[in-house]
Amino acid sequence: MRHVFPTMGTVASIELPDDHAHRLADLRAIFRATQARYSLFDVDSELSLIARGALDLTDSSDAMRETYLRALEWRTATAGLFSPHRPDGILDLNGIVKADAIEQAGAHLDAVGCDRWTINVGGDILVRGADDPWVIGIADPTDAQGLISSVSLRPPRRAVATSGSAQRGDHIWLGGDPGPARFVQVTVVADDIVTADVLATAIVAGGREALDDIADRWPIDVLAVDREGQILATPGLRPQPPAEVTRMAG
Repeated sequence: MRHVFPTMGTVASIELPDDHAHRLADLRAIFRATQARYSLFDVDSELSLIARGALDLTDSSDAMRETYLRALEWRTATAGLFSPHRPDGILDLNGIVKADAIEQAGAHLDAVGCDRWTINVGGDILVRGADDPWVIGIADPTDAQGLISSVSLRPPRRAVATSGSAQRGDHIWLGGDPGPARFVQVTVVADDIVTADVLATAIVAGGREALDDIADRWPIDVLAVDREGQILATPGLRPQPPAEVTRMAG
């Protein structure tokens, strides 16, 4: 059974077996708590208090400081291409908290014995189910109704995340020269959703050099589309006809 609800400025689509449908309330609570803590659009959120100087980070909750530390670790690993600090100095954890909430929701389903599910939040997808692979379509950034490829998710590759300007406009802080990002869309397939999401953002920020470096250093697959429509892909994610797609990323 599929359940759809708005969250974190986008839409969540969660598929659960009928005998675990009652777990939806738990999952919604996870996303509500994440939004309430980290949203910069909510003036009363903990992160908003930090952003306007009403709360020191050192006095914030354990969850806030742990998330910040995780983001800093990714900043170091990506040589600053991913960062929790905006150019204006505001602490912004938006680049990691959605994936973190997806990860928490998946861990909860695993803990209660649900063995087949999908969590799709704004095109970032995590799946569980060892029998048949989940086939995920990758959206065409030039055609809102089209697909450019598909990928089969099966253990240990369970996560796919897409970043770029195709859906939300230019919103990623670039690590190279000023100007629009070279890639309008980057899709990363990885073993976990946080890695997929963070590295997709880092590749958009860093361009072709970042794509080559990151694809060499992490066990991931990447499909990137540049502003001229050229598609670059690692061997495991070559464009292919997106037949029999069950979910869509991007």
